[in-house]
Amino acid sequence: MSFAAEQPTVTGLAIALGEVAVGLGTLLGLFTRIAALGGYLLALSFFLTVSWTTHPYYVGADIVFAAAWTPLLIAGDAGLFSTTTLLRGAIRSRRPNPAPEQGTGAERRTVLRGGLIAAATATLGAAVVALTRRTTTDPRPGRPTASGTSSPTVIAEVAAVAVGSSTSFTTPDGSAAYLLRPSTDTFLAYLAACTHQGCPVTPADSGFSCPCHGSAFDGNGQVTAGPATKPLVKVPVHVIDGQVTTA
Repeated sequence: MSFAAEQPTVTGLAIALGEVAVGLGTLLGLFTRIAALGGYLLALSFFLTVSWTTHPYYVGADIVFAAAWTPLLIAGDAGLFSTTTLLRGAIRSRRPNPAPEQGTGAERRTVLRGGLIAAATATLGAAVVALTRRTTTDPRPGRPTASGTSSPTVIAEVAAVAVGSSTSFTTPDGSAAYLLRPSTDTFLAYLAACTHQGCPVTPADSGFSCPCHGSAFDGNGQVTAGPATKPLVKVPVHVIDGQVTTA
């Protein structure tokens, strides 16, 4: 987890390419058991690191997907719609009644040709991923920064925010944030970015939670559960003429 958090781009690309390889290998029937093993390990790793604290559970039930890979992992594809079976049959048909050592050679050729097809398919998949990958102006993980503004921006009408509730808004610099009203005369605002890895936080109970790694914050933005160690970044706000504005 620490390595993945420190190398998010490499980890993300490895997962994306792994998922493409698993999907294509399964659909083509190319080394189906190996593809199923890859799918099982990916789903299991997602469950153990990301989705087992997801609520409600069915939003990220990766353990179900891990279980769904086990039939192919145990039984393979039984030769149905299988590129590997077609390759093996084509090679053996050229050598009727092969000797034992020739049978070994046929298997070796099947593996080599299957490997070439897998490599070509993986290259094609990588090209598709690269071409369809969305880029941003800043490819690094989002880090929360304090929002400085040159002029006040209206967030909401005071009457529109009930005591004990929260509402989302966008700061003048384009950052997502939340406005809270813990009491009649108190308004607080925080950037909606976890201080651990910049994942968007969401309101939970009387505070916030991070769906990526499980960090939690109270209504004052203070950390109540790690791995985050720093409080949420506060957005200064004022109440002017019945409106809540940025400072």
